[in-house]
Amino acid sequence: MGKLTYGMNISVDGYIADRNGDIGWSDPDAELHQYWNDQVRNTAVSLYGRKLYELMAAHWPTADEAPDVSPVEAEYARLWRAMPKVVFSNTLGSVGWNSRLERGDVVDVATRLKADTDGVIDVAGATLAAPLVRAGLVDEFHMVVTPAAVGGGLPFFPALDSWISLELTENRTFPSGAVLLRYTAKK
Repeated sequence: MGKLTYGMNISVDGYIADRNGDIGWSDPDAELHQYWNDQVRNTAVSLYGRKLYELMAAHWPTADEAPDVSPVEAEYARLWRAMPKVVFSNTLGSVGWNSRLERGDVVDVATRLKADTDGVIDVAGATLAAPLVRAGLVDEFHMVVTPAAVGGGLPFFPALDSWISLELTENRTFPSGAVLLRYTAKK
């Protein structure tokens, strides 16, 4: 059975993007970027919504060809291209880069994937993760708290009908001052 994880860089006030959708305040240092590379390397399949998929697909497929690309970014580009992806969209006509298009309900699809997949299933993006969090399907939360407060925007956690009990399973501080908090959901 697969393990569903949800992880992102977040501001100290709990947002993954500011009011304008900007995430520039969360640029990772090399060590933090390596952490995310390791997560992608260990992912069996990643779930994407249309907006985040288009953002990633606009950059990572050729990022390792840039003359000034760092080794850690070049590695991420290769890992991202190779990682199987399921993209949820009712408007896209096609997807590339080892991706398949899904028009079904994310909760239904994630439930089937958890039953049929050995390994980590990652959900990318707060909007796509929201129904999975509310349905209690997320097994682990990886929050990398960055040293920035943005004052509003898109929150990491959606509004919840009831609280989620979590157990801290890892914490780590990066040179940039970002702090990883990895929690397992208590079932």
